[in-house]
Amino acid sequence: ATASGCGGANSAVGPHYCPRDETIYLDETFFDELVSRLGAQGGDVAEAYVIAHEVGHHVQKRIGIMDEVQRAQQAAGSQTEANQLSVDLELQADCYAGVWANSIRDAGVFLPGEIQEAIDAAAAVGDDRIQEQVQGQISPERWTHGSSAQRVEWFTRGFESGDPSLCDTFG
Repeated sequence: ATASGCGGANSAVGPHYCPRDETIYLDETFFDELVSRLGAQGGDVAEAYVIAHEVGHHVQKRIGIMDEVQRAQQAAGSQTEANQLSVDLELQADCYAGVWANSIRDAGVFLPGEIQEAIDAAAAVGDDRIQEQVQGQISPERWTHGSSAQRVEWFTRGFESGDPSLCDTFG
């Protein structure tokens, strides 16, 4: 396990952002799992999406959104309500990842069709897909990251618009 400001991190945790030390933690084996266990097609753009999503959390921390959400979660009346705030935070990070992808699209970084790798990765890490695979059933009240469709929707919104002001998942 790797020590972080948020406690020990191992490969089971997957890529994550620790707001206490403002650091992104990546275990490169996750990218293999994205393909082998979660069914994504993989590729460089899929990996870039995962990293851009975590950078989105850093943006949230720097502009105060993450702290606001943590306060709201502590005041939440139920775990389901707290989970929904987590989903909103995660979907916003997906949207920010899309905004980033938009910002480099015209630079010729992506080959035609490669953005589909990122969209496919966003779908692969949806709570519904993961729950069905791991538990054999889907429990939306326990989601913390959003459904595959939601994750694709918010990444695509950011990618198509290039406008972070359109990433308000809390409204």
